[in-house]
Amino acid sequence: MDKQKIRDRILEIGIVPVVRAASSQQAVIAADAVCRGGIPIVEITMTVPGAVEVIRQLRKSSLAEVLIGAGTVLDVEMARVCADAGAQFLVSPGLNLETVEFAVSQGVLMMAGALTPTEVITAWKAGSDFVKVFPCGNVGGAKYIKALKGPLPQVPLVPTGGVNLDTAAEFIEAGAAALGVGGELLQAEALKTGKAEIIVENARKFLKIVKETRARMASAHIAATTLV
Repeated sequence: MDKQKIRDRILEIGIVPVVRAASSQQAVIAADAVCRGGIPIVEITMTVPGAVEVIRQLRKSSLAEVLIGAGTVLDVEMARVCADAGAQFLVSPGLNLETVEFAVSQGVLMMAGALTPTEVITAWKAGSDFVKVFPCGNVGGAKYIKALKGPLPQVPLVPTGGVNLDTAAEFIEAGAAALGVGGELLQAEALKTGKAEIIVENARKFLKIVKETRARMASAHIAATTLV
């Protein structure tokens, strides 16, 4: 799957599950659960023990339509190792321009982390396909995304941090291109106790919220256009 198709799939689904697990086994269970819940996208963070091998394993075993990415990628060396393991997209918690440049040169989709307007603009102009706004919940949540989208409507923002079942719709309404969701979707206790069905159900709930919110916004836009 080429970068454009990967980008389109992320936009279509609208949710990027962020897997932080205590073991590689838990990470694989989490990946399987979100996929069964209807989200064919998984971001394996480098904080997971044996994360690179998990990515390699998932890429070998997953169906072609499931996207496997690497998260918490801090530098070029880490980015290269993840790309070699088969990561189809790279996500960083902060802005490292060398990593963005590497991703662009390799044709790998990049979701660079940023927080301030200056960082968002810098990441976008450097070639990041999406800009991850992190930690979004600590700086205003959906209101902050709406504020950024005012002067930067062309930048696809992916808020991460503060996204849960109560706030997901607000983030979509504020203009988020997709949502980065971690612990609220992949609950640590569910992974620890092997209750994967909880994660499956969470995935379905998040997916439903995104679809229904987008549909409602589209209907409102059509109604407003008709009135004009």
